[in-house]
Amino acid sequence: LQDNNIPYNVLIADCGKRVFLFPQCYAEKQALGEVDQEILDTQVNPAVWEISGHIVLKRKQDFDRASEDYAWKLLAEVSLSEERFEEVEAYILEAVASGEVQTEEEEEAAVVEDEDPLHHSLKNNHDAPVHLNEGCLVLP
Repeated sequence: LQDNNIPYNVLIADCGKRVFLFPQCYAEKQALGEVDQEILDTQVNPAVWEISGHIVLKRKQDFDRASEDYAWKLLAEVSLSEERFEEVEAYILEAVASGEVQTEEEEEAAVVEDEDPLHHSLKNNHDAPVHLNEGCLVLP
């Protein structure tokens, strides 16, 4: 995603066993003047905290007016269009298929000193398969 200039937020849960990627477009929409003024006035910059369900409101008036509709409106500002989501999904799946995502062996080897012969054998083993975890979901 970074190589394709696609902003995203990351939430890591369960001691690293679950990683959530939240592609988003808020900064781009903000730069283009496409964010609703009501949202801009709240001074909330939706990031991983808000996207994952914890909305931080900085002003009392925003807290007093907070509602489910407001939360949906805020999330809509950071959400990708369906077409853009499909493009981003393709980038992610391409990275996984091409092996740009580290295998478990490569991750373990990364913490071993470079002088260790085992490190070199694992580091250069690009034939190791890369699998998506059975629990991996891509949600539109």
